[in-house]
Amino acid sequence: MLQEYINACRRRAFLRQSSAGIGVGVLASLFGQQSPVAAVDSERWQGIVQPLHVPVKAKRVIHLCMAGGPSHLETLDYKPKLAEMDGQPIPESFTKGKPIAQLQSSKELKCLGPQHPFTKFGESGQQICSLFPNIGSIADDICVINSLQTEAINHDPAHTFMNTGSPVPGRPSMGSWINYGLGCETDDLPGYVVLSSLGKFGQAQPIAARQWHSGFLPSRFQGVEFRSTGDAVLYVNSPAGIKHNQQQQVVDSINQLNRMQADLTQDPEIATRIGAYETAFRMQTSVPELMDMSQEPQHVLDMYGTKGADGSFASNCLLSRRLVERGVRFVQLYHRAWDHHGGVKKAIEGTAGEVDQGAAALIKDLKQRDMLKDTLVIWGGEFGRTPMAQGSGRDHHIRGFSCWMAGGGIKGGITHGATDELGYEAVEDIFHVHDFHATLLHLMGIDHSRLTFKFQGRNYRLTDVAGHVVDKILA
Repeated sequence: MLQEYINACRRRAFLRQSSAGIGVGVLASLFGQQSPVAAVDSERWQGIVQPLHVPVKAKRVIHLCMAGGPSHLETLDYKPKLAEMDGQPIPESFTKGKPIAQLQSSKELKCLGPQHPFTKFGESGQQICSLFPNIGSIADDICVINSLQTEAINHDPAHTFMNTGSPVPGRPSMGSWINYGLGCETDDLPGYVVLSSLGKFGQAQPIAARQWHSGFLPSRFQGVEFRSTGDAVLYVNSPAGIKHNQQQQVVDSINQLNRMQADLTQDPEIATRIGAYETAFRMQTSVPELMDMSQEPQHVLDMYGTKGADGSFASNCLLSRRLVERGVRFVQLYHRAWDHHGGVKKAIEGTAGEVDQGAAALIKDLKQRDMLKDTLVIWGGEFGRTPMAQGSGRDHHIRGFSCWMAGGGIKGGITHGATDELGYEAVEDIFHVHDFHATLLHLMGIDHSRLTFKFQGRNYRLTDVAGHVVDKILA
């Protein structure tokens, strides 16, 4: 069959493709990279970083994405001075010449004090908004970062910057970079899975699939979106009347043809296609088992506050634990509910109630399973909110905002960095998004400056030409 296939090709095309394939293989070996042919023959991608650059602290990541921009002033950044100045004009020295989204042209910018009180939690005494008592209960396990800065002031480019290190679409997401660098730990599920839930108390900004795309990396590294209710993956079940062994024969036959084409063209996307067929076939068994929450003890369901598979953020938190248990390297949970331009006091009260229990339960669950020590959990949005009022709400803000991190080599029970007395700008231990990415890769055993991919004549990396590891937050 192979000879017939070769004979069907024109002689010139065959020679050109063959010589190109030899060149690709030689270059791959020179740069220590796996060639497309090796990728076709390998059942599992082993990663490009071999050996690891630095000792590994985190083997997997769960990123709790609070989509829409949660206000740091009603979550993690306690500002009593802002409360004192509620309703007063904000001094021009804070804002002159700085981007503040829709408020830029406002005649008078007035302070809006924190809408809910803060409480000290845990032995560490971390100041956290009282709307988050469950997250407060894990205060000694988390590192609160109050000095984040980003560069994009609107939702979509800010999500893109947080995910890819660039506000311009087309770059690989951090989950794709990590799976490219480290490989996958499962044969039965994708290495990068995305889940989403929809809140009821804020404007739900759309989330584009390009946020978890692989960009110019081979498409085998892009994220796979799982639905939170019903069939997690569409068409994962066999067609009616088709038995499992029959479908296995079809997959084997298709992949045999794909391998023939790969031998001729040396196209790495064919390896992706082969892997996709094989993973999809195995997912027909693994996904139904993954989604079957009847295996979970009642006390675990009660801890998360869900019956499972109900589309809620809490259910997705439980599902993320089940995913990382099964070897998924990178999981993102989007909760679309945090765009509070108006009515922030009431809205954030409801949104906090949607995420507080599930996020805290995830930390406690991982900890009791002895998985938190090598699982990095991140909670935060694409930017923060202004200390100035936008009616009864707050506008987008990039100069200072907050997140928290836990597990996977992170020092718990500390607060890192600070904004000024009104919560406008990060002024102490500034934690730029590029620094966030550099630190994330470092915890995974990767030197961010050495994980690169050549595209259009330039070596690209997640941190572009910036970023440094923030040692102060490392355990």
